[in-house]
Amino acid sequence: MEHGVLIAGLSIFIPVFLLSIFLCYKTGIRNVAEWFTWDYLKNIKDWNWAYIGKGFFISFLVGAMTVLLAYFIFFEKYRRIWHRQKIARMFISNRFIEKESYSTESKWSLSDKTVTKSKLTYFPKAYYKINKGYIEFRVAMDMSRFQDRFLKLGDELENGLYCTLVDRELEENFVCYKLMYDVQRNRISIDDVTVQNGSMKLMEHIKWKFDELPHMLIAGGTGGGKTYFILTMIEALLKSGAELRILDPKNADLADLESVMPEKTVFSRKNGIKMTLKKAREEMHERSERMKNMPNYKTGGNYASVGMKPLFVVFDEYVAFMEMLDHREKQEVLEDMKQLTMLGRQAGVFLILANQRPDAKYLADGIRDQFNFRVALGRNSETGYGMMFGDVDNTFVNKRIKGRGYADYGASIITEFYTPLVPRGYDFLREIGKATPKMEVAPATTVASDSEKQPEL
Repeated sequence: MEHGVLIAGLSIFIPVFLLSIFLCYKTGIRNVAEWFTWDYLKNIKDWNWAYIGKGFFISFLVGAMTVLLAYFIFFEKYRRIWHRQKIARMFISNRFIEKESYSTESKWSLSDKTVTKSKLTYFPKAYYKINKGYIEFRVAMDMSRFQDRFLKLGDELENGLYCTLVDRELEENFVCYKLMYDVQRNRISIDDVTVQNGSMKLMEHIKWKFDELPHMLIAGGTGGGKTYFILTMIEALLKSGAELRILDPKNADLADLESVMPEKTVFSRKNGIKMTLKKAREEMHERSERMKNMPNYKTGGNYASVGMKPLFVVFDEYVAFMEMLDHREKQEVLEDMKQLTMLGRQAGVFLILANQRPDAKYLADGIRDQFNFRVALGRNSETGYGMMFGDVDNTFVNKRIKGRGYADYGASIITEFYTPLVPRGYDFLREIGKATPKMEVAPATTVASDSEKQPEL
């Protein structure tokens, strides 16, 4: 498959070219025996070379047009051949092959001269397959000296095939890479964001399974779509019946929700935020005690198994808030955060933490490791990506698309991510007010600034 595209093109061009030649010169071809007579050959200068050249040109043009037409009609088949060719060339250029030298007599020399040649003794066993819109690429784990490198092909495959790696799985005798091309095609609208059975749908192929992988960490600067993403999740969680606490120390867009949400659920002042974290910690312990005293509780069960609703603490600009505190207050908040992240899953208390960048000093003592779903939106520096995802070999590419970024949704794979689309002029205050039980909808204006408006669906 090293020259798969060329071979595929020639396999179409050559038959069409020869057929065209036959149709152009069919009369002459029938008299082919006359071509090799002396009377015919000696008059070669009198042949109709313009007619001959015209026929060859038309035949070449018909063959080339047929190849081009086949490219557009069978583009997916062409792309698969192209992918396999790239993979074969990757194996060869990275020297994932073994050759053996041998000597043989030259067939073109009159003397008994020997020449050294080489033959291929090892080439990796690899399988390429399209399955339900995904590329599944498997490489045999055959205990060769290249095995460690086969486990680290994700970055090469992503960049070389212009796809997004969504999963890597070890199977018996194989490592399987699952990739998706045109990830943006799987972007959903805000109306498609649903919460059920302990998970939230965020893209066609991505769900935040908070019952299994609790707590979300979001990073993104101004204009990256972070505010719209948080508001989208708040609306979906309210519609599912979940309890929410909203913390916005900058008294910005999320603080506006105070007008449509129940009393004492939205806080923007320092004391209110500290009190909320402390009460969430206390409520977590109370939930655990209450859950274990319920008659339908079984060992290993969680809040959902006994019919309790989840509680989400949405904390925007966490790092900015920590900068407002003195040393003693920081230690108190960090202790609350540590217990919520470590013990919150079974009791159904979850954190959604958002920052412009996740400063490691405020996510120490194992706190960051408990955030199993991580999203970096907009433009981030290499340092920012490192703080977010740790030491990874991914090549991060910035695209000027609002709401685009990268996510690790618990599979230890960094994949391209797009937040749900929000129609232009969407009124979050009104819609969140409707989703909030027993609350009248106050006259509202759109929450986010014009600089964060999303394109219409």
